[in-house]
Amino acid sequence: MAKKQSEKPSLTLVGSETIAVQPPFALGKAGRSLWDRIQSEFDVSDAAGAEMLGQICAAADLAERLQQEIEVDGPVVRSRGAVRSHPAVKDLIAARSFVTRGLIKLGLNFEPVRSSGGRPGGSFYTGEA
Repeated sequence: MAKKQSEKPSLTLVGSETIAVQPPFALGKAGRSLWDRIQSEFDVSDAAGAEMLGQICAAADLAERLQQEIEVDGPVVRSRGAVRSHPAVKDLIAARSFVTRGLIKLGLNFEPVRSSGGRPGGSFYTGEA
């Protein structure tokens, strides 16, 4: 007996800016933003690269949370009459450093390859000597 098709499945149009490669795990707002920006400019679709980029984006989330904590408490802490740096400043610097070094290791610190080949547009050569 054949099943009756009561409703047609709904279709959704997606733009060309939709990111095809999804992160290997859930990311926060800052990490997802970094993931989307990088995936829109570079092709990081292999398993190892996606995992590395995911870890980098997770570190960006951590850096964002630490930055928020430092903004609430202030960059310095006063304790027993002494003024010292907020304890999270070290971790913030380490998280930002991890992000930066990770992007460099993935080779993402260079300008992305242009989709069009050839020389750049413009009138650089006029043919006159």
